[in-house]
Amino acid sequence: MMRFVRPGLDLLLPPRCPLSGEMVSDTNSFSPSSWSKLNFISAPQCKSCGKPMGDEAAGEELICASCIQTPPIHDGIRAVVVYDEFSRPIVLRLKHAGRIGLASFIAHFLDSRISDMPDDTLIIPVPLHRWRIWRRGFNQAQLIGRALAKLTGMEMRDDLLMRVKPTPPLKQMRARERAKAVSGAFAVSDDAKRIVSGRTILLVDDVYTTGATANSCVRLLKGAGANRVVIACWARVLATGET
Repeated sequence: MMRFVRPGLDLLLPPRCPLSGEMVSDTNSFSPSSWSKLNFISAPQCKSCGKPMGDEAAGEELICASCIQTPPIHDGIRAVVVYDEFSRPIVLRLKHAGRIGLASFIAHFLDSRISDMPDDTLIIPVPLHRWRIWRRGFNQAQLIGRALAKLTGMEMRDDLLMRVKPTPPLKQMRARERAKAVSGAFAVSDDAKRIVSGRTILLVDDVYTTGATANSCVRLLKGAGANRVVIACWARVLATGET
């Protein structure tokens, strides 16, 4: 019940930082103490995957070693922050504490990351299986995508990409195990080819980890005719030494 009451309370109570609880100037702000702890992703970045390249890198055509060795099937990752102990609470409070207002908060920060996207970009959230939605009550990627569509004026469709097979939690799995777990878990609707053909797709999720889930979705959308598929998320996991 509180997840439906909370947005109304947010209109009456002074805005507070979603991490520290300190009062802030507006609903889309972090307190100075929280801001300083978050590892925001900024240039220089890999042109191919958006991974931060370090202060010593320079140039507009930077491509990281991983993308040179194995070019990704997606067309870039637009993440706001590195996924770590400081950014994690935003995701956990959205997904497991019913703080659905954080979806709009995330969308606010993602908006600046996608300012170069075409106006006719189609937003598609990574889907959850219906059993997961029944237990949680919502799909956090759908909420972020809906908020982002409202901010940008882009179209969002949540009926073109479906999760048809439940998958176990992927957190403790190795990369190959994750890829195997999501194999066959997604499908596109009969209308997908007609709607996504030739278009740029913004695939929205809360966190990008190994890419197993996102890559499965990208393959299907490109198989349906999408021209480009860019991934947008609040946070992305980086291997040790990549920050």
